[in-house]
Amino acid sequence: MDNFSIWEVLFLLCFAVSWPVSIAKSLRTKVVIGKSPFFMSLVILGYIFGIIHKILYSHDIVIWLYVFNATLVATDLFLYFRYIGRNRRDLQQSRA
Repeated sequence: MDNFSIWEVLFLLCFAVSWPVSIAKSLRTKVVIGKSPFFMSLVILGYIFGIIHKILYSHDIVIWLYVFNATLVATDLFLYFRYIGRNRRDLQQSRA
């Protein structure tokens, strides 16, 4: 197991704090309009690439931060698809 970079850990921790805020807002308000599923998918893909890099070149404990963050973003993406239909219907009804 290699020595890990504290800078990489801090970077991942900053994101690990940010995503739960977004998830909590989605759960509390059930409003996801304005969120981008494309953006969230790209972020997940980026974390997957980070995981692959860790597996192939730099296997250390930091891999679990990538997995944790990818799970958080996947949760937010799941909530997007769970609530977007309701949000669109509510928006159409309010315009009618």
